[in-house]
Amino acid sequence: MIVAEIGTSHGGSFEKAAELIDAAAAAGTDAVKFQWVYADEILHPDTGFVKLPGGSIRLYDRFKQLEVSSDFYARAADYARSKGVEFICSPFGLRSLHELLDIHPDAVKIASPELNHIPLLEALAAFRARQKDDGEEPVPVIISSGVSKLADMEKALTILGKERVTLLHCITSYPAPETEYNVRLVGTLSSIFGIPCGISDHSLDPVLVPALAAAAGGVMTEKHITLSKSTDGLDDPVALEPEQFAQMVHAVNQCEAALRHYGKERGYAEIIKQTEDEYGTEKVLAVLGTGIKTLAPAERANYGRTNRSLHFMHDMPAGELIGPADIGVLRTEKILTPGISPEYLKTVTGAYTVHTVTAGAGVQWEDVIKK
Repeated sequence: MIVAEIGTSHGGSFEKAAELIDAAAAAGTDAVKFQWVYADEILHPDTGFVKLPGGSIRLYDRFKQLEVSSDFYARAADYARSKGVEFICSPFGLRSLHELLDIHPDAVKIASPELNHIPLLEALAAFRARQKDDGEEPVPVIISSGVSKLADMEKALTILGKERVTLLHCITSYPAPETEYNVRLVGTLSSIFGIPCGISDHSLDPVLVPALAAAAGGVMTEKHITLSKSTDGLDDPVALEPEQFAQMVHAVNQCEAALRHYGKERGYAEIIKQTEDEYGTEKVLAVLGTGIKTLAPAERANYGRTNRSLHFMHDMPAGELIGPADIGVLRTEKILTPGISPEYLKTVTGAYTVHTVTAGAGVQWEDVIKK
């Protein structure tokens, strides 16, 4: 399955979203994917700044600019299906999740930074359980595993279950170096967790990582698409323009044809040989990697910062009772300090502050006490 990650490249314009869907469908995608953004589900306002072509802007404000109504996504879903492609979307918190489920997506995508958003995963798992109780098939779930460890994936799958779940190997770096992709992990992760695996590719080359992932048994390829790399979308610089996206689709289809024609082992060897002829043996071996799961060098510094942790939402004096509105399950990102894991949200809620805490600070165990 090919997934065209539109993300927020539409910039809030439905007309541009429709253009992107048209371009993705014409390039041969099977599905388009959007991101259901509410800034306060992702970041604290004081998380820091991002440099854009027009200058520096608060990252929180940039995400605020990307907020659109639920009707926007419902129209996008209808339009995508009218073009013969599925509609997939990533929620980033409980509000966006519930609104997404209300419009019946073809699949829910859990992005890499939300792999440890425990409340989000629990709410999605509860919805899928209710579907089964009602005799329905649970909504399919796709999980990206960038900037995560095996234990993080295991926790997520323990919550969500494995029925109709696909895991995507990913590197959370923009762009991600092809030679760090360790594509053999597609097979490793599938064997470890017993579920289908594919690739979410943030590298710049349209063919190299997707082709090798398909050869390694990947069942899904996700890559960003944009109308132009020069536009101001957050992910546009690492996205593929439509012609490049079509090139990727063709390459993946050729790999699948080779595997069907020659069989798994010989087909794999044929794909590797053709890829080596184009890119060189040394580079192909580097991209394939060891198949052993470690954080890629390009994403190590992001671990704990792009993932979710607990943060104080506002200043609080010592001795204050901590309520649900006082704590956010947020990405740390730029300048704040990461907090403890979201799995301890229920422990922290109902505790008291030990000393004065400041807005945005990551929650530490020494900040709270149970009475």
